[in-house]
Amino acid sequence: MRVFVTGATGFIGCALVPELINAGYQVLGLTRSEAGAKSLAAAGAEVHRGSLEDLESLKSGAAKSDAVIHLAFNHDFSNLKQNSEDDRKVIETLGEVPAGSDRPLIITSGTGLVRSKTGAPAVETDDHVSSAEFPRAASEEAAEALIAKGGGRVMVMRLPQVHDTSKQGRITLHIQTARQQGRVAYVGEGKNRLPAVHLSDAVRLYRLALEKGQAGARYHAVAEEGVALRDIAEVIGARLKMPVESITAEEAPKYFGWMAHLAMIDLAASSALTRERLGWRPVGPRLIADLERAHNLEI
Repeated sequence: MRVFVTGATGFIGCALVPELINAGYQVLGLTRSEAGAKSLAAAGAEVHRGSLEDLESLKSGAAKSDAVIHLAFNHDFSNLKQNSEDDRKVIETLGEVPAGSDRPLIITSGTGLVRSKTGAPAVETDDHVSSAEFPRAASEEAAEALIAKGGGRVMVMRLPQVHDTSKQGRITLHIQTARQQGRVAYVGEGKNRLPAVHLSDAVRLYRLALEKGQAGARYHAVAEEGVALRDIAEVIGARLKMPVESITAEEAPKYFGWMAHLAMIDLAASSALTRERLGWRPVGPRLIADLERAHNLEI
């Protein structure tokens, strides 16, 4: 099976490509740069030159392949609405190719977009917010439209904070904020939580979804249901040798900027259904363990 991977040279893509190749798959990786082409070739992947803006290149890459894993996303949060709508178009384009077939198409979303119906950690069957509430949800909306039309074996992979010792998802921005502010803050008691998964476990789950996933399914790549923001702040503070303090909700916008709302809500998520249906058992390091050794927390 040949798998077309967008975002093949990104943080997750660089780990997913060898995961797939080592499992016997051929990988066709999307890249726009010569450096990306060289890294893909060195990893043993085929190179597909193109970009997210070139929809025809995406369509041709998908047409050459037996499956598609869509990882790429422009994470420029200053232009989130436009980037999210662009991703909607990308997903619509990728979905045109496998329509009416059983070819897998895995769309990447986030557990942070999901709202629990019960107040317990969000589960796979819980719905996401609308793109009107948070633009990034456009990706899941586009996936749902494909599922409704029978656009191949479409699945949604919801990611939490994906981490290793070099990157930690949204927490990387918390580290940058702490460096700018000269202190580490959390809101209130800091009991609100972020779910997390090690990079190695996340890419293995993508492979399992490719092999066993069901059309229309939503999977949660969650190893830890929730790590308290106070615990995260204390590790960051210890590593950066900065004071750690609680701030009020009113003070949060001044400290966190656009992240203020996210810094105040509990985003815990479960992966019980995912583990049961795909036989996934995360074994990688925990988030706090990676933060204690993180390269971006060296001073």
